[in-house]
Amino acid sequence: MEFEELVEKVANGEIKLHQVEKYTNGDKKLATEIRRKALEKKLGVKLDNIGHYSLDPNQLIGKNIENMIGVVQIPMGVAGPLKINGEYAKGEFYIPLATTEGALVASVNRGCSALTEAGGVKTTLIDDKMTRAPLLKCPDARRAREVAEWVKNNLDYLQEKAVSKVTRHGKLRGVKPFIVGNNLYLRFEFETGDAMGMNMVTIASEEIMKVIEEEFPDVKYLALSGNLCVDKKPNAANFILGRGKTVIAEAIVPREIVERKLKTTPELIAEVNYRKNLVGSAQAGSYGFNAHFGNIVGAIFLATGQDEAQITEGSHGITLAEVTPEGDLYISVTMPSLEIGTVGGGTRVPTQREALSIMGVAGGGDPPGTNAKKFAEIVAGAVLAGELSLLAAIAAKHLAKAHKELGR
Repeated sequence: MEFEELVEKVANGEIKLHQVEKYTNGDKKLATEIRRKALEKKLGVKLDNIGHYSLDPNQLIGKNIENMIGVVQIPMGVAGPLKINGEYAKGEFYIPLATTEGALVASVNRGCSALTEAGGVKTTLIDDKMTRAPLLKCPDARRAREVAEWVKNNLDYLQEKAVSKVTRHGKLRGVKPFIVGNNLYLRFEFETGDAMGMNMVTIASEEIMKVIEEEFPDVKYLALSGNLCVDKKPNAANFILGRGKTVIAEAIVPREIVERKLKTTPELIAEVNYRKNLVGSAQAGSYGFNAHFGNIVGAIFLATGQDEAQITEGSHGITLAEVTPEGDLYISVTMPSLEIGTVGGGTRVPTQREALSIMGVAGGGDPPGTNAKKFAEIVAGAVLAGELSLLAAIAAKHLAKAHKELGR
């Protein structure tokens, strides 16, 4: 069929959106064009900007997107340099931020400047695991407890019989069982190298369920996710137990830098943080005892091909600020659930891979896992920069002024 005939047939529904590739001999770029033109014809709109892009649909469709019609472009800026004194990230880094919110990049940049002049950010990785929590229906609670005990005592066996069959990189390192009535939720914890690892642990967990059902014929495997993983939802479990990378970034900013660069005092920043981020968040019932983790996490996720829905858990965390005995400012961010990777998923999209390369974390690390850990420390440092700058702006009553100048 000719191009225009295909557009007409897609527009009138004779050919479904997902069927177009069948009529283009597998040419996914041509299929993308046909879908977009059909949508223009059917809706009476022009999608010219969506149709301008450098990415190759032949590399994306089937891996990162379905029914592709083009690309949404988000402006990307950089903040930095930010000096990080981490266990994996050492040196000065520029942070790519994709956002349409005016003032955000400028604010993070100011925080980077203050922290770097102060000697940099100290980052500490507390934990690193990806979780999946399948649901099993048991005859009763006692049987659920028996199954849970067997699983806890047979992790190596499950690694050999199930996990190793479907992944070379995933390692089952633990399980936390939860029993509610006759329901057993097994929150498996995996090491996933440089991948964020959700696909890896999902496939591995299904294999584990097969072994458990063979071992316990009276137990029924009901759901691969029992919602105790917890994925892409605000929740207390990840806040307390962690998921992905659990990382802390902290710094001491001398009083002179606070007053000169941030136009306020350590005392005011500490008080605003206490009354806003701690008391205010408690009153709100929030899992985010912070000013705007989600802003920085979201902008980095979009720039680097992370799973954007996991910005939800990335926004969980606590900002602390206090005045040191010397009169300087101690500030820290604790991020319990930063779910990120440097391989797989959206990280292989060329523009996102380039953004990762700005920080020196594109692809797999040597040894495996070190790039993702380095990336986590950089993200935490950037979040600290954003928190410091925003708290200072609020303390100095400059927030509205900044948004008037940069966000309108």
